[in-house]
Amino acid sequence: METLYTATVSNVGGRDGDVKSLDGILEMDIKRPLEMHGEGGAANPEMLFAAAYSSCYNGALMAVAKRREIILPEHAVEVSISLNQDGNNMFLSGKIVVKAPGMNHEQLQQLADTAHAVCPYSKAVKGNMDMKVQVLV
Repeated sequence: METLYTATVSNVGGRDGDVKSLDGILEMDIKRPLEMHGEGGAANPEMLFAAAYSSCYNGALMAVAKRREIILPEHAVEVSISLNQDGNNMFLSGKIVVKAPGMNHEQLQQLADTAHAVCPYSKAVKGNMDMKVQVLV
């Protein structure tokens, strides 16, 4: 195995603190969302995870389309990450929505499912959190 890149980010203060990458590129406040009785107005862990996941998944989607020589029209990938509670248990769930207006639904669904199988973030959460994949054309 060859490591291509490692990102290291430090947090001080948990959900009401800040995060900083060791290289200084990322530096931002983290606030508990209003829905969790927080201040809101800043990023939160679920938002950051959704941002990273959507970027990685979209890269996988574009790579799969290129390998299959399928023209992927202008499109967007939305990832929703939910923090859930069941008694004292807290867990994440999510949804990936691929929007590619004008594309064949079945072809897009096949691309989306394959991207979900090869995306490093999808592999990381497989068996650990419920992720749904939906396509809209």
